[in-house]
Amino acid sequence: MVGGLPRPFWALWGGTLVNRLGTMVVPFTGVYLTQSRGLSLAAAGLVMGVFGAGSLLSQLLAGVLTDRIGRRATLSGGMLATAVSMLALGYSSTLPAILAAMFALGLVIDVYRPASNALVADLVFPAERPRAYGLLFWGINLGYAVGMTAGGRLAELGFVWLFWIDAISCVVFAALVWRAVPETRPEAKKSAGGFGMVLRDRVMVGFTLVVLGHALLYAQTMTMLPVAMTEVVKLSPGQFGLAMALNGVLIVLVQPLVSAWLGRRDAARTFAMGVAVMGLGFAMTAYVTSTTGLAVSIAVWTTGEIIVAGVPGAVVAALAPTHLRGRYSGVFGFAWSLAAVLAPLLGGPLLELGPKALWFTMGGVGAAAALGMLALGPAVRHRQAA
Repeated sequence: MVGGLPRPFWALWGGTLVNRLGTMVVPFTGVYLTQSRGLSLAAAGLVMGVFGAGSLLSQLLAGVLTDRIGRRATLSGGMLATAVSMLALGYSSTLPAILAAMFALGLVIDVYRPASNALVADLVFPAERPRAYGLLFWGINLGYAVGMTAGGRLAELGFVWLFWIDAISCVVFAALVWRAVPETRPEAKKSAGGFGMVLRDRVMVGFTLVVLGHALLYAQTMTMLPVAMTEVVKLSPGQFGLAMALNGVLIVLVQPLVSAWLGRRDAARTFAMGVAVMGLGFAMTAYVTSTTGLAVSIAVWTTGEIIVAGVPGAVVAALAPTHLRGRYSGVFGFAWSLAAVLAPLLGGPLLELGPKALWFTMGGVGAAAALGMLALGPAVRHRQAA
């Protein structure tokens, strides 16, 4: 054990960090499609929507694979498939080829998520899970801070660099997990059930709907925020990348100082407060006209991210039976995949109406998610205590 957490967890954490250091493609996809491939805003929104459609299937498929063939095999296989899809997208030049590559990428890029979430739940004692999920979140953003800064500069030299670096980081993650993380899948029970059992869990379904609101906010950072800042506000990719790096830097510096305190707070109230602050930050984006203004709005919604941090993963781990952790995590991840579909499909038309239409709507989504989580609070507390 290292710091109260098992060594395989730290191997998973290290692989996640390496992968996020190389995560440069998705945050700049909108810029890549409009500037490098010359697509219109509507076409770029369609392509990113196709990516989200593939991701919808990805989460559910990965949930089944995680419970059936194992956490380690699902995670490593998904990372290798992601590397191949990244390079295919980087060398696609026609709209049909780009659509096909983006669908394939969406289908495999999130396969690791249910497996990773289940691994943490399997490896870590319940009392330590909020800290463990928070550490993964911290590692993701430590890598993200570096990756976004480097990605913005490399995008100005040539987008192909982003695809190769991202692909290599996926291969490293796959190899590290395969070598250093043991398989933790429990023996399936005869009455194990499937997604039907998850969908009959009303607390989990309600929580998934709340997570959808949270995910819709965060999805803007990968979909419409880059487009809005470069196409409407007219920031360069380098300026946008520099401002976005503040998100990772703040999390890296601040989260370790507050994570222990936040971990002792009530999960439902903490989640509600965090998502409300995120909504406020995105609403402020309506008034951004410069890199400095963007940095201010990022600082606000990043505060919300820090507050939420490890709460969702710990809640899902508490709600899920051991033998169905993959499927529960898959349904949880489905909300994020659905957000990846809805964010550009809703955000594109809203952005064409004007920045205020988009960002005020996002503020409303944050407020609705916060209220929903407060309503779920008593049920979540009861399940966690049980």
